[in-house]
Amino acid sequence: MARAAPLSLLIAAFLLPFAAHASDDDDSISTDRPDFVESSQVVGKGRVQLETSVQWERDRHADPRTRTVSTPTLLRIGVGDSTELRIETDGRSVTRGATAGYADSALGLKWHLADQQGETLEGRPSLGVLLHAELPSGSRSLRGHGVRPTLRLSAEWDLADGYSLGVMPGLGQDSDDAGHRYGYGILAATLGKALNERMRGYVELAAPQIARGKHGGAQASFDTGVTYLVNKDCQLDLSLTRGLNRRTPDLSLAFGLSVRI
Repeated sequence: MARAAPLSLLIAAFLLPFAAHASDDDDSISTDRPDFVESSQVVGKGRVQLETSVQWERDRHADPRTRTVSTPTLLRIGVGDSTELRIETDGRSVTRGATAGYADSALGLKWHLADQQGETLEGRPSLGVLLHAELPSGSRSLRGHGVRPTLRLSAEWDLADGYSLGVMPGLGQDSDDAGHRYGYGILAATLGKALNERMRGYVELAAPQIARGKHGGAQASFDTGVTYLVNKDCQLDLSLTRGLNRRTPDLSLAFGLSVRI
């Protein structure tokens, strides 16, 4: 795992002193990790936010079975009060006894469309739209085929007693090994609960791909985790993911760090 330690973690550690001395007048950091459902919020104009992690994944359904360590990382840059630029990658990826290299990167935009109205599910949720394009930019052994776009809608409700609900439907396009393009669906829902002023837990059901069998079929997982607010501009997280079918890696564990300046 030492060989997979990301440069982004070193950058985040460098930014920690700046986060610790940030203004207390701002709201607390809002991150897109560790759950699959993205936040509907943006970082804000002039803000920069780095969200990075070390992730261990096991796939007993693969032939041969695999164990992979990767470094998923997201850089969010506020270019307007309701818009942010995003650069995302799975970073360095090492599969034991198989491949090692760098994953593809994706460029994206997020628009915050509307704030929540009301404190029940009957009211309008906070809404955000995400448009990403994954590029064939990684190492040869990990590189995908062509540009792969996704479009997702994030809807979030802050509810009574510290609960929250997030739902994210979406559409994506990919290419198979023969170069044939195909479309797929995306759907996920997460339920969160504030455990105290600094700690929050969640459970989630996610289907990152809903496609025909010849294109890999549906992937599905259940995940849970906690976040810990170090201060208003720094968050730690821990998550555990369990695959729900043979098309999904059966177990994943991740530790993350998010810093805003």
